Amino acid sequence: MSHTPFAVAPEEAASIARDLEQGRTLPLSWYTDPAVTVAEIDRIYSHTWQYIGRAADVAAVGQFVTADVAGRPIVVVRDRDGSLNAFHNVCRHRGAKVVLEECGQRRTLQCHYHAWTYGLDGSLKGAPRSKSEVGFPQDDLGLRKASAQTWGPFLFANLDAAPEPLETQLADVPALTAGAGVDVDNLKFHFRVEYDLKCNWKVAIENYLECYHCPNAHPGFSHVLDTDMTSYQLVLEPTLAWQNGPLRQLSQGVAPEITGYTGRDGAVPEGRYFAVFPNMKVNINPGLPNLSIGPIVPMGPDNSHGFLDYYFGADVSQQWIDDMMVFDNEVGAEDTVLVESVQSGIRSGALEHGRIMLESEKLIAGYQRWLLDKLNTKDA
Repeated sequence: MSHTPFAVAPEEAASIARDLEQGRTLPLSWYTDPAVTVAEIDRIYSHTWQYIGRAADVAAVGQFVTADVAGRPIVVVRDRDGSLNAFHNVCRHRGAKVVLEECGQRRTLQCHYHAWTYGLDGSLKGAPRSKSEVGFPQDDLGLRKASAQTWGPFLFANLDAAPEPLETQLADVPALTAGAGVDVDNLKFHFRVEYDLKCNWKVAIENYLECYHCPNAHPGFSHVLDTDMTSYQLVLEPTLAWQNGPLRQLSQGVAPEITGYTGRDGAVPEGRYFAVFPNMKVNINPGLPNLSIGPIVPMGPDNSHGFLDYYFGADVSQQWIDDMMVFDNEVGAEDTVLVESVQSGIRSGALEHGRIMLESEKLIAGYQRWLLDKLNTKDA
């Protein structure tokens, strides 16, 4: 069964861009149409850096990790010369995943199906019975190249063999993270939290890009951080958007809380929350050194999957981590209700567009312009 590919003609893109300037959203059909999801994977996910895990898991020769980037399998491995290689985890024989394990250490990458064996550099070293094949093109059947880079303890992959550097996409995030009082090289990985959402992935990211809803929907978050419009900072950059939330000032004569998470007990004075386009979240909560990082990826037009890896400073106590996670999980549960409500409303077909608040939701407006540019068929 064939499907018409999603396309945005230049004149249509220009019209949508004008609408965005006036506060009209992208067409809401883009949040339910399977063809749009396919186009997003082809035009956006295939050419952007994705956080996949820990650099420590590929520190030694032969160590590897596997991941899926919006359903496309990838493997990252440390080569014998110390370089970091990434490949599409797809055997050149008949398309099986070469490596099934999530991580480990190997001398070669051998496919579990027919034992085609690839070197750590991706070249095909051998295929059973290939010598009986006349003119077997072994040199042409290496694994398709992808890319991998690191930032501190964090490992990223890109499905493109020659993408722009990771530093371009991250832009100011490393400097702003350090400026928040977090030295990423001193962080220790603790755990991963995975979650599923019954909403389009863009709905989840756009919810993350504004705190207009915080006073109403996140009372606990707004109790710790000052979410008032005059205090809560919104910054849009070409490849990302970020928010800076100062601690809420205590009323005169009110003693600070001494139990549970307060955010007032460490070297991190503010909350900083980064959305690196298209889909990566980097969260720093106030208090002791902490950072969570992870993507949200499409699982179809109405469903998405995400995970966050949580890192903490070496001296952060388990009690502090537990208290902060109560705070963090509360916000996450509240957001789940919000984004799934939005998807239900969009799916109803009652509206063709929404209306953005151009001051309080300016990061969404910028993000939607970025998406429009990526989906515009001028480069497709």
